[in-house]
Amino acid sequence: MRRGASRAAGRGIVVLAGESSNDRRMLATFIKAAHPDLADSVCLTEITDPVRLRKKSGTDLATAANVLVGKARGKAKLKAGDFVGIAVHEDMDACPGPAYDTARRAVSAALAKAAGASSSVYALAAAESEAWLLLFPDAFPLFRPSWKLPAQWKGKDTGRRRTPKEDIEAVLARPHFRESDGPEIVNEALRQGLLDRPDGSNRSYSEFVRDLTAWPVERRAR
Repeated sequence: MRRGASRAAGRGIVVLAGESSNDRRMLATFIKAAHPDLADSVCLTEITDPVRLRKKSGTDLATAANVLVGKARGKAKLKAGDFVGIAVHEDMDACPGPAYDTARRAVSAALAKAAGASSSVYALAAAESEAWLLLFPDAFPLFRPSWKLPAQWKGKDTGRRRTPKEDIEAVLARPHFRESDGPEIVNEALRQGLLDRPDGSNRSYSEFVRDLTAWPVERRAR
């Protein structure tokens, strides 16, 4: 049996796809916080295939979604587990608006069709995943004691920031904020119970959580 397969054998598999390893790691932590029953009942694993869905439409989108879900099914088979569903992350690179709504609806529908009886969720972060980080400002100094976000940033709609990563980099310079810090900040927020209490709002995050929590949880006999 392949390495790692024994741990997942006979267990449900949720496959994570995203633009980078950092995004996939953050996605896993958000799933653990938003749907702990699901996270406890499945094995979360990743595929590293490129995710380029939001700019596609029609047949191109359907084909890309089918390919991605097919890769996810293959990963579940490799892990000797049952394919439960796929969670896909992309950055919108823009604030929520008509283009965001169109992309989110189209990609969500394409993934759902490709997944069939399995589940799917599309995490389209607006403007990018760092905007979701800003919902949990108290986690920054827990990870790096010298890091503190401006007080005026708290309690705001983080989805309205067009360049959240650059904004964070501008105020967190000692040491410099890096994209790889994102998963560590989110993990710290999870450990401290902060992910249940976002400080502010972001429609893209709320819609992801809403869609994810609709996933059913299969109870397996022990």
